[in-house]
Amino acid sequence: MNQNLIAIAKDNMVRISPNKLNILINTIVNMKVSEAINQLKFSSKRVSKQVLKILNAAVANAENNKQLDIDKLFVKEAFVGKSLRMKRWRPRAKGRAASIIKPFSKVTIVVEERSQIKKENS
Repeated sequence: MNQNLIAIAKDNMVRISPNKLNILINTIVNMKVSEAINQLKFSSKRVSKQVLKILNAAVANAENNKQLDIDKLFVKEAFVGKSLRMKRWRPRAKGRAASIIKPFSKVTIVVEERSQIKKENS
């Protein structure tokens, strides 16, 4: 893996569960960056706007820090991890309480410059 041809962007505080976010993230892996941006723009998921910001940050890092060509960028990797969990309580009957857990996720997107498209198994 040539470190000169990749750029990374991260966000450690995305307010959604990792399982839900992983479904969205897996749709953009191995896509051309322009296609991935369109996929996220027209997605009906609430969190797609935040993922789009992270992807745009990765593209900006590639352009400004590594001087890579934007037209040749692909999403090489995108992965999700667990972050903190806010714990809240909801009052219930007879003086009891039920817990509410509001999870956060970490997102990392890696973009890579490729000279040609890698052919998938056909």
